[in-house]
Amino acid sequence: MEIKSAEFVISNTDVTKCPAPKLPEYAFIGRSNVGKSSLINMLCMRKDLAKTSGKPGKTQLINHFLINESWYLVDLPGYGYAKVAREQREKWQTFIEDYILERPNLMCTFVLIDSRIPPQKIDLEFMGWLGEHHIPFVIVFTKIDKLSKKQFSDNTTAYMLELEKYWEEMPKCFYTSAEKKTGRAELLDFIEESNPLFS
Repeated sequence: MEIKSAEFVISNTDVTKCPAPKLPEYAFIGRSNVGKSSLINMLCMRKDLAKTSGKPGKTQLINHFLINESWYLVDLPGYGYAKVAREQREKWQTFIEDYILERPNLMCTFVLIDSRIPPQKIDLEFMGWLGEHHIPFVIVFTKIDKLSKKQFSDNTTAYMLELEKYWEEMPKCFYTSAEKKTGRAELLDFIEESNPLFS
């Protein structure tokens, strides 16, 4: 897929105020500071489409971007270790859950995982929650350029072994680097193949 246009549409915390669900939609989510905004910018070949920050918790809203005037990319707030008030985190959790459960045109949720760290309980629990609610998702390992080949193999193997404890059928996995543009073609091909399934 070639990205010919990418434009910001709207930010909000209310799923009822999202764009009319007339186009297929793909949501990106992960722990705070997993590299989500950088990955989105890399996919769209734009430096500042999604706001990046070294400080966790930069994304605080449901952000819709219209891609090629034919599908939506959605940047969701990160979960986990952002240094914000508990009340704010709970508010995020509520509208994220509402969005994921109620958005009828959500084709797939991309769960981003930092490839440099061992399996985290919060990620495994989130994927378990998606499975319990029959929400389609794939795993996107980020920052693979920060690892040696052995570290990459050890870490991804550890994740697969952990996932096998909970899943009969393993989720599809992608391996990415925003800096090296690794995995870009594979992710966009997946979206391109999924779009015709929208009805």
